[in-house]
Amino acid sequence: MKYTNIIAAVAFGLIFAACGNNAQPTENTDSMNTKPVPGTDGDKYVPMDQRTGDTAVVYFTRDLSANGLIKAYEQVNGNISGKVAVKLHTGEQNGPNIIPREWVKALMQKDLKGGTIVETNTYYEGDRYTTKQHRQTLKVNGWTFAPVDIMDEEDTVTLPVVGGKWFTRMSMGSHLTNYNSLVALTHFKGHTQGGFGGSNKNIGIGCADGRIGKAWIHTTPNQNNQWDIATEEFMERMTESTKATIDHFGKNICYVNVMRNMSVSCDCEGVNAAPVVTPNVGILSSTDILAVDQACIDIVYAMTEAEHHDLVERIESRHGLRQLSYMKELGMGHDVYILIDLDNGGQRITAADAAKDLKPFVNKK
Repeated sequence: MKYTNIIAAVAFGLIFAACGNNAQPTENTDSMNTKPVPGTDGDKYVPMDQRTGDTAVVYFTRDLSANGLIKAYEQVNGNISGKVAVKLHTGEQNGPNIIPREWVKALMQKDLKGGTIVETNTYYEGDRYTTKQHRQTLKVNGWTFAPVDIMDEEDTVTLPVVGGKWFTRMSMGSHLTNYNSLVALTHFKGHTQGGFGGSNKNIGIGCADGRIGKAWIHTTPNQNNQWDIATEEFMERMTESTKATIDHFGKNICYVNVMRNMSVSCDCEGVNAAPVVTPNVGILSSTDILAVDQACIDIVYAMTEAEHHDLVERIESRHGLRQLSYMKELGMGHDVYILIDLDNGGQRITAADAAKDLKPFVNKK
């Protein structure tokens, strides 16, 4: 039976009031009095030559267009089948930096016929807080060419978090389990809380439902600051949420990161996002979530100081690099990878090659 977001919010408040810290999912601790300890060094970049482990493959194109998006996706879609969910950030009303709708439309018409764009409602009060508001925002932003499933419109479902230290389960929009495959189509950019938003953030926050799952990630119960969980602890909680989703889909998942219009702000800030000063780069894809996010970070760090100053400051000040090291600790992927240049016959290149001769950002309205 459908219920309104207001009822859900009231119910969530009652859970917190009645249960206190027990409103959190069961935590993996050795003692009821022991709280997990966050990792460290989320503000320290680790170069490729200091990493170890097996090697993943990441594909790269400088072609920022519908054709480039299609080209990148088609390298990694071998296991995408059945009922397909396309997880992307559809943005607040009139947000200037989201992935262009016409690119997504072209991709879905060519390679994802019958696919469904999926989202969840927001934890903050804004243009996508309730399902009614969310659907109006989708119309304003032009997401009308394909079905859009607001996955927590009706209910929630919990998925197990295997090996996590903060959670043993995560609350998701209940419709997530209706799909056989997931395509994470991500606008890579900065993020106010996470430092950067790549595939990990797109899935970890974007699939958690708006009232329960997102609160578990962001807020310590019984206090007034909605965003009190930050730095390494926040990165770890978000990453454990991601792990629940990618474990659920197994091999039937792939990741495409679009490095374009990279404000230090998330698309959830809409027209209030900070001006873009970082150059556009291209599109990356992989079947390895850690590798694709790591490659994007490596390209950012390979830019000149003037090009990457603001974005690096945002990443390091929020200790966002803990997303990468924790994904590796949880066995979610590989931070060593081969970068394949799709524009030059599949040559192996470095992040420095991908960041070479970038043009200053120009706002094309």
